[in-house]
Amino acid sequence: MQNRQPLLEVKDLKQYFRISRKLTVKAVNGVSFEIYPGETYGLVGESGSGKSTIGRSIIRLYDPTAGKITFDGTDISGKLSEKDRKHLRINMQMIFQDPMASLNPRKKVLDIIAQGLDIHKLYSSREEREEKVYRILDKVGLSKEHAGRYPHQFSGGQRQRIGIARALIMNPKLIIADEAISALDVSIQSQVVNLMKDIQQETKAALLFIAHDLSMVKYISDRIGVLHLGYLLETGTKEEIFSNPIHPYTRSLLSAIPHPNPIVEKTRISEAYDYASSGIDYAKGIKQNAGGTHYVIATGEEFVKWINK
Repeated sequence: MQNRQPLLEVKDLKQYFRISRKLTVKAVNGVSFEIYPGETYGLVGESGSGKSTIGRSIIRLYDPTAGKITFDGTDISGKLSEKDRKHLRINMQMIFQDPMASLNPRKKVLDIIAQGLDIHKLYSSREEREEKVYRILDKVGLSKEHAGRYPHQFSGGQRQRIGIARALIMNPKLIIADEAISALDVSIQSQVVNLMKDIQQETKAALLFIAHDLSMVKYISDRIGVLHLGYLLETGTKEEIFSNPIHPYTRSLLSAIPHPNPIVEKTRISEAYDYASSGIDYAKGIKQNAGGTHYVIATGEEFVKWINK
């Protein structure tokens, strides 16, 4: 994989928000990672760790404070030309967390899904427009009868399918799924994740899967990045992260996952982690290689200590 060109490369991304004259919130602190064509990169972390902010900076809903974002060979971190903006809007799509808030309640499903086609004039007749929408509805497990309805007439899981259809109709190279399943019932979550997996295999699109549920991330991702307080603490393939977690924060996250076997679950010990009392300063850490594509942010001293644990 390493000899291929990444589809998305994020280098030292910083995203700060100025709240008042004296207060600036540093939501993302120098995060770097890359996503290759057709792969799924899972970004995990607790609420407030900066996951969604990263997704929104990449798709340029926010202007990055500093750092460089390269998408499909084009630098998209500065001021975008009209041509680059159009390329970005067609080839990168986002699926949002709350399907109700992100769908226009006054529009029919047909028009919601066709919005991208309308903006970029990607059809030559009304028939072609409808045909494209029906095809994508079928792909996400809805029928063409649904096209004439409004968002409030659907369940949460169906609404999220509409959100996925809206993103897919542009045939994007990268889909950012921002907590796309956390608002859904557990039984529906697996359906939506399986749907995303199937579609990805079919379309070969890359997926940035942002979530706080580690077991779901393990199921869908090829590689994983662990985020805390705006720092990407550890990144690697899912095997590297799950079989050999190095950073104490990653270890505490993994130790909190319930085990399906009740006998093993009885003896499971959760590791506690508190940044304030841990004596670790994320800002002092540098990228250390733990073998393969496994990297962890640590000082030399911390790295030696954690590796030998």
